[in-house]
Amino acid sequence: MILANFGSAWGTWKAGLGVCKMGIDYPKGVIKNIVPIVMAGVLGIYGLIVAVILTQAIRPPSSGGYTTYSMYNGYAHMAAGLCCGISCLAAGGTIGVIGDAGVQAFGLKASGGKRAWAEGSDGDGDVGMGGNSEAANAEAANKLYVGLLIMLIFSEALALYGLIVALILSQHTYVCEGNE
Repeated sequence: MILANFGSAWGTWKAGLGVCKMGIDYPKGVIKNIVPIVMAGVLGIYGLIVAVILTQAIRPPSSGGYTTYSMYNGYAHMAAGLCCGISCLAAGGTIGVIGDAGVQAFGLKASGGKRAWAEGSDGDGDVGMGGNSEAANAEAANKLYVGLLIMLIFSEALALYGLIVALILSQHTYVCEGNE
């Protein structure tokens, strides 16, 4: 769970910086571009799911001091936790980097290269980078946004694969018997 939460925090931090930087130049796009932050936040939930499932499988020793929790179960649970945690850590870093660069590029493309704070955002802006109209800038920015979302979805899939494998690993058990 710690690694999954670290991946979630890392992705949120990195993508959040990108949204803040983009919001300076293109404030209208801030709400639309919080998707990477939300996707990074889901990674912590994956870790929580695996942690709850694994802790439900741990049983205390009997009154005689004998345990039914075998080394096999311990290693299977450790592998499940590491699988989910490291996958979420990698996905968090990926989401953060893609989110940071992607939302800044979206803001630059949507604004046509103009800075809202430098020129004022009075909305007349027919002239942008290279003389493009505002409609052409918006269309190009939306195409870029679709690409950004696809990259984010595949990055989130890395963590989902780790979650699935962790759930499979957590279902394999061996009970110690005969010591009572």
